[in-house]
Amino acid sequence: MILLPIIALILGAAIALAIKLPAIPGVYGQYLAVACLAGFDTICGGIRAGLEDKFRTEVFITGFVSNVLIAFFIAWLGDQIYINLFLAIALVLGARIFTNLSLIRRYGLTKWQDARARKRLQAQAQNQAVIASQPEPNP
Repeated sequence: MILLPIIALILGAAIALAIKLPAIPGVYGQYLAVACLAGFDTICGGIRAGLEDKFRTEVFITGFVSNVLIAFFIAWLGDQIYINLFLAIALVLGARIFTNLSLIRRYGLTKWQDARARKRLQAQAQNQAVIASQPEPNP
């Protein structure tokens, strides 16, 4: 199920590139930016959960929708009380995105190193088998 967040990311990017929308006014652009950050955070979390074999579709979908709505609401609330909470949201979501990406990178690196070590051990076992199968020289 790790493919679901990846497919969602690719599909969303394709739709965004296919639809030619006019420029978004400043305030609405901040709301859209916050929503995109929240969505990207959820996608990174979904990929991480998939790599850890903990991915559940229901959690991913509800997390995606709720993260976007909560981030959007906090940004809107900040505008209502004249405090730029957009920066706080961007900071928190950015930190979560970097954390998830670093864990995804570390997982991939560990898998790659494990595969190299496994190949090296297999080659050593084959060499030892070849040496053991050779007849000993007679004196």
